[in-house]
Amino acid sequence: MRLIVIIPTLGRSGQVGRLLGYLGGQTRLPDEVIVSAPDASHVGLPESCPFQVSLVFGPKGLAAQRNRALVPSLGRFDIITFFDDDFVPSAEYLQQVEKAFVENDGWAVVMGTVVRDGATNAGLTWENAEAALRENEGKKHDGPPVVDHVGAYGCNMSLRSSLVGDLRFDERLVLYGWQEDIDFTSQMRSKGRVVCVTAITGVHLGIKTGRVSGERFGYSQVANAIYLIRKGSVPASFALPLMFRNIAANLAKSLRPEPYIDRRGRLRGNMLAIRHIAMGRIEPEYILKI
Repeated sequence: MRLIVIIPTLGRSGQVGRLLGYLGGQTRLPDEVIVSAPDASHVGLPESCPFQVSLVFGPKGLAAQRNRALVPSLGRFDIITFFDDDFVPSAEYLQQVEKAFVENDGWAVVMGTVVRDGATNAGLTWENAEAALRENEGKKHDGPPVVDHVGAYGCNMSLRSSLVGDLRFDERLVLYGWQEDIDFTSQMRSKGRVVCVTAITGVHLGIKTGRVSGERFGYSQVANAIYLIRKGSVPASFALPLMFRNIAANLAKSLRPEPYIDRRGRLRGNMLAIRHIAMGRIEPEYILKI
């Protein structure tokens, strides 16, 4: 099977270069990598790569950047793997993904287990990631080897290209996107299973640069959830608990916020979105006006 890796990026040129160099150590190399960015200033390239690297440029926004690389990949590749620019895959990651699709015709989307996630704390370094992956080597995972999900975590997700069809990432989910990954992959469930294979692993560094403001992000935490429920692509049983957990966390931690999260800004964004929804206004792209 032919496999392509797509890396959307914004404001992290050094990080992209390091990831591209790191992918050269995969036991199964990608047949090509596409980096999707606003322009060349956002992309650092290593001196050499043992695979083809293509660049595509256009307006910023995670959904738009994903689509810009997805469209030319369809029909040319059997597997389309998306990595965040701060995701560090285990050395066997791509080999295991290919094996998963070869052996399971009914699988539409495959994601791996995130053994450490810097998005939940102040962030991780490459050294933290490499240490976590070494520590995880050979470990037996508790629970089932394959778990079905409503949708996939966008930092590491792979699609069976032949099942994508006309489906695209929703570009109304502007800028950081927030749940654009769940929206897309949840719709893939009509074509096949969306699964996490626990033996496929990686680390999400959770780098804080290149992200949107707290108030914008807080608005998306509410508005995007309601929008996707209304759209019918994400079940309320998934989106509402997530939304309420985020509001509760922002409220509880706004008095003594973590230094790396703008809890008060997020809470302001939450409240503004709730006010808009009460008025019947469901507009994810409103964050462009904040």
